[in-house]
Amino acid sequence: MNLKIAIASVLVLSLLGLIGISISNLGDNLVYYWTPTELKAAGDTAYDADVRLGGMVKAGTIDWNKDTQALKFTVYTGEDEVAVHGEGMPPQMFREGIGVVVEGQLGKDGVFHSDRLLVKHDNEYRAPGDERADVAEMAKTLSESP
Repeated sequence: MNLKIAIASVLVLSLLGLIGISISNLGDNLVYYWTPTELKAAGDTAYDADVRLGGMVKAGTIDWNKDTQALKFTVYTGEDEVAVHGEGMPPQMFREGIGVVVEGQLGKDGVFHSDRLLVKHDNEYRAPGDERADVAEMAKTLSESP
């Protein structure tokens, strides 16, 4: 009987230890996903919090400086928008009107300072050019060497 109590006690203590470790580190590692509307509604609690901001890239707002690797653009939803500043080369698919998720923090200046830029896309591949292109002709391009 003492062996069963000892095993049960070890299991319960191990489980409590795992729960305690999980809870203590969980709050520091949470990254919330917000739209521009939710970010603005959060008020002062949004400043300097790690956030994933999602929305569309507003047309006419992309400003990328190749020399300094500075990227500026605006993320919007139907009702609100947030200016985003980041550094580094944007992903190849980055363009106006595409869905993006940026990770970073909202500064006191009202600008979202991005550490990471993710571009949303669907999984369907379409060959560039004519939608009615011959599949056999496209397949040849995969086997021919340059």
